[in-house]
Amino acid sequence: MSERWKFQLKVGIFWGLFMIVFMTLMDWKEKPILTEVTLPKFYVKLAIYLLVGIFGLGYFNWKEKEKQEKKNQ
Repeated sequence: MSERWKFQLKVGIFWGLFMIVFMTLMDWKEKPILTEVTLPKFYVKLAIYLLVGIFGLGYFNWKEKEKQEKKNQ
């Protein structure tokens, strides 16, 4: 696996999991966490956050990292 994909996966998975936990905790007072986790909507949101994190945020962060490395050389 290339360094780019390793970086994108690391950044994207961290961001996706952070967002789903944060958003679930924000709704904690309206719905219990166990109820939220058992709904299919939760897993759809998780998949969307992970995909956006890996392919969106991970890609743009990789490009920025490459720019910084070229700038520092």
